[in-house]
Amino acid sequence: MSEPEFGPPTNDPWKGFRGVVAGTLVLEAIVTLLALPVVATLGGGATWFSTTYIVALAVVMILAAGKQGEPWAMKLNLILQLFVLAGAVFHLSIGAVGLIFIAVWLYLLYLRRDITERIRRGMLPGQRE
Repeated sequence: MSEPEFGPPTNDPWKGFRGVVAGTLVLEAIVTLLALPVVATLGGGATWFSTTYIVALAVVMILAAGKQGEPWAMKLNLILQLFVLAGAVFHLSIGAVGLIFIAVWLYLLYLRRDITERIRRGMLPGQRE
């Protein structure tokens, strides 16, 4: 017995999800930039390399926020998390930011899977009408 076919949801659930993901990236970029004074004060001083690394990472996150409609966007988001985590070599506070946001991104992956499953089962508004 095959599963019944359902129509598409009345509202695009991916549009909202892309907005949440883009907003998360922008928020993470801001938090990453806010770590600069911590690195400068507590981390033995900001060097040109640490400052360039942190600022470049934040800029890439902001640019990636605009690419969330691409099929490879979530992979890019997860790779960026590895770079944030690698920032722990400059100061542990950046590593802590990385760990916190890795938890956020794992939750977003769970939500993406949940949305996909709900669409497949026809559980979203307008699919069973």
